[in-house]
Amino acid sequence: MTPIRVLLVDDHQLFREGLANILNNQPDFQVIAEAGDGLEAQIKARKLKPDLILMDVIMPGCNGLEATQRIKQELPQTTIVMLTVREDDDNLFQAIRNGAQGYLLKSIRSKDMLEMLRAAMQGEAAITPAMGSRMLEEFRRISRLASQEPQKVETLTRRELEILSLVTAGDTNHEIAAKLQISIHTVKTHMRKILAKLHKEGRYEAALFALREGLIPPLEDDNK
Repeated sequence: MTPIRVLLVDDHQLFREGLANILNNQPDFQVIAEAGDGLEAQIKARKLKPDLILMDVIMPGCNGLEATQRIKQELPQTTIVMLTVREDDDNLFQAIRNGAQGYLLKSIRSKDMLEMLRAAMQGEAAITPAMGSRMLEEFRRISRLASQEPQKVETLTRRELEILSLVTAGDTNHEIAAKLQISIHTVKTHMRKILAKLHKEGRYEAALFALREGLIPPLEDDNK
C-alpha cells in the first residue's frame, strides 16, 4: 500500500514534530516535508506535490487561508485540511471557499483526526459535527436569500443537481451513493464535473453558490 504523502504547515515547530510522529507511526501516512508559513508551503507543495496538506490557519506572513487558495489553484488534486486552535465561523467558511476539504481543531484526539484525514482522502469532509451544524445554518441562511431572489441558471444535469442538493443536506459521498444507488466512483466523477462547471474549488463552495443562485431548492428551515 502506497502511503499518503503529507506536507505539514505550522509556525510552531514543536507542534509539527508531535504531529509528524503521530502520522509517521501509521502505515498509511508519510510526512514528506514541513513548512513554517504559507509561502514556504506553496514552494514545497509546488516541488513535492503532496497528496495531503495539513495547514495551520493563523501564521505570520502568508496565512493558511491565502496559501490554501493559491495551492489549490496550482494543485487542485491535493487535499488540504485546516488546523486551528479555536472555532471561527468566518475562517471556516473562507477555508471551504478557498478549497479546503476539512477544518479541525488542534485539540482533537489523534484517533479522531486520523479517521477524518483518511475520510478526507476519500472525498469526505473532515469537519466536526459542531462545525458541520454551523455550515448547515449558513446554507439555510443563504437558501432563504436565494428563495427571495431566485436566479435560475441551467448549467448542471438533473443528476448533478440531485447530488449537489444532498451535499447541502450534509450527506457524505458514501451516503449520496447509497441514496441514489450509484457507485462512490460515480459520485466523485459527478462532483468533479460539478466543480468544473461552476468553476469552484470545493464541494461546499459549490453548494453555497448553487443555493445563492437558486440552482437547487432552498433547504427547509428546522425552526418552522
